[in-house]
Amino acid sequence: MRTISFHIDAFDQYNEWSRTNIKLFERIQRLIAETSRNPFTGIGKPEPLKGGLRGYWSRRINDEHRLVYKVTEEQLIIISCNSHYK
Repeated sequence: MRTISFHIDAFDQYNEWSRTNIKLFERIQRLIAETSRNPFTGIGKPEPLKGGLRGYWSRRINDEHRLVYKVTEEQLIIISCNSHYK
């Protein structure tokens, strides 16, 4: 299993969801768990990003928000868990 780490902004977003919207927070937790096991398949419609975000992937938290991440053999790095590609 990969080690999970957060970009500082993503960690702030993650904590904000825990305080403001428990339903979305639980969805994010499920997405992170699934992504650590299967980074390119599964729930949330994973898709590779293009352009300036090439090398990163996203999964849908809901219609508005995305989980943006990068994967290595040993690590899952959460870049954002908020608005669409910000």
